[in-house]
Amino acid sequence: MKVSKWSEKLFGTPLPDPVVIVSFLFPLLYLVAFLVIPVIVMLGTAFKYNGHISLYWFKSILSSSYYVNFHPDGYLVKTTIYGGQEVYHFSGWDFGVILNSIIVSISVMILTTLLGTFFAFIMARYDFPGKNIMRILLFIPLLVTPFVNVVVVKKMFLPDGIINWIFYEHLHLFPKPIWIDGLVGVIIAQTITYYPIVYLNAYASFINIDPSLEEQAENLGSKGFHLFRTVTLPLAMPGIMAGAILVGIFSLEDLAAPIVFQGSAIAKKLMSYQIYSSFVSGFAVGNPQMAALALIMLTIALIMFLAVRWYVGLKQYAMLSKGGRWKPRVAKPKPWQALIIAFVAVPLLLITIFPQIGVVLLAFSETWYGTWPSGFTLENMKAIITQPDIERVIINSLLYSTVAIFIIILLSLTASYASGRFKKAKLAPILDSLATIPIAVPGIVIAMSYFFFFSTVPPFKGTILDPTNLLYFFPGAALILAYSIRRLPFAARSISAGLQQVHVSLEEAAMNLGAGRWKALTSILLPMISLNLLGGAMLSFVYCMSETSVGITLGSINSTWYPITAKMRELIIGAVGSANLAAALGVFLMLVQITAIVIANIITKQRYSFIGLT
Repeated sequence: MKVSKWSEKLFGTPLPDPVVIVSFLFPLLYLVAFLVIPVIVMLGTAFKYNGHISLYWFKSILSSSYYVNFHPDGYLVKTTIYGGQEVYHFSGWDFGVILNSIIVSISVMILTTLLGTFFAFIMARYDFPGKNIMRILLFIPLLVTPFVNVVVVKKMFLPDGIINWIFYEHLHLFPKPIWIDGLVGVIIAQTITYYPIVYLNAYASFINIDPSLEEQAENLGSKGFHLFRTVTLPLAMPGIMAGAILVGIFSLEDLAAPIVFQGSAIAKKLMSYQIYSSFVSGFAVGNPQMAALALIMLTIALIMFLAVRWYVGLKQYAMLSKGGRWKPRVAKPKPWQALIIAFVAVPLLLITIFPQIGVVLLAFSETWYGTWPSGFTLENMKAIITQPDIERVIINSLLYSTVAIFIIILLSLTASYASGRFKKAKLAPILDSLATIPIAVPGIVIAMSYFFFFSTVPPFKGTILDPTNLLYFFPGAALILAYSIRRLPFAARSISAGLQQVHVSLEEAAMNLGAGRWKALTSILLPMISLNLLGGAMLSFVYCMSETSVGITLGSINSTWYPITAKMRELIIGAVGSANLAAALGVFLMLVQITAIVIANIITKQRYSFIGLT
């Protein structure tokens, strides 16, 4: 009797079923072991000073003008000389490492929200020539090419870059050429990279709005911008905010833009870069100050994540009138709206997709000085299959990502099944939160927590997982663990959506006819959610292949076992011309991503929403 009550409270079933118990305990123990405990170990390091629990490291950070500076240095824009000509130089004020990171994150959130919502509303509400082409182009910035796309963005905004070539030399819209770097360069690069995340979430929100709500407002006299401001936008806001907060977290942890713009000293004064530089300089070894900084970053990210979950929870009223599927409100644009689409939306889109186009141009060019690349060559692409060191990093990444995907499938399947089918269990909300929270944990924080965890905890200290054990350290093992944690939410979200579409009565019917729970799971449930499982696995694979933060920190300790992103980082900051080879790796990653996206779309038979919190 006691066992029955205990089982029902914890697992939601009166009988201790092995399948249910494993479905709860496997993902729960895995996430606790490789997410919660490493963070706790890092927390213990950050709160320790001279053998005692102390806030010393946090006080030293927060009291230092290097980290928090309320009397900023620098400038937003000034006139300077570049290449013998007078230009407007945009850089940014230096408020210290922590405030710089928050300001950059908020700025990127605002800009991506404006840009993503603008494109989403156009695509959701208007029918115009070339709309399908525009829809395809809007997915191009989602193709992740770590570092190289930022290199192209940096070239775009040089005084002799394409932006000045268009707007200064030909259209004469700028009084002087512009030159963007520093924190402003980081903000621009991140905005171009991440705005499609807001676009995808906003688009889904706009097409899911019940048309009758807007029709009722129109019947009461609301029209135009007033209708959009008072009805449409508030109903879509939960999705928009979810995308914006996710962008804020991605901005906070981004390393590509600070590394590429590190020629400007102010671009280095971001939390992600400070933690990263502690790795490459060897300063991370036993450094509690960096552990404290990582925890500050984690706290900011979690506050953002929990805030949007709370906000979205408050706004569920937006779906109360939803009684079924409907045809979204789509209209032909008025003449002035058509002009905005043609002369604002299209140019903006072309500018934001140029970084990916530039990656391809850079991969097939010999040099790129000035506005355009010069010299066509296939040597960079040939190097992928002919140079042993390049071939090795590709094989490494494929190996790490493949192993991680198998773990992700097991974790996401068991976690989604346990938390989705046994909601009354005490462990269900805990498991659901643990399976979702990795999306809010910056990769650099996981890298730092793994560093302290594997180098200090006795079962792992001195083994192949210990980053300080340079003779035997195998970064692949740590990367696989990190990938499986970091990219779990994408597969779990897809599988959870599939589980919601399969009524539990189908499994119950099978068990009433004598099938055990394992038989019902494998013969009834799995075949019915196989498309969701495969779709989620493919997209998780894409993100594993392009994982940057963990790859260039833990993954760069031993060059023999570099993943692709670690090699790309080395090439970008290396000798002149090596950026072309990094671009070739970027093209390879794009091909992998396009293949995965196409397969995921085919097997799920829908336009898959890549990233979201709702």
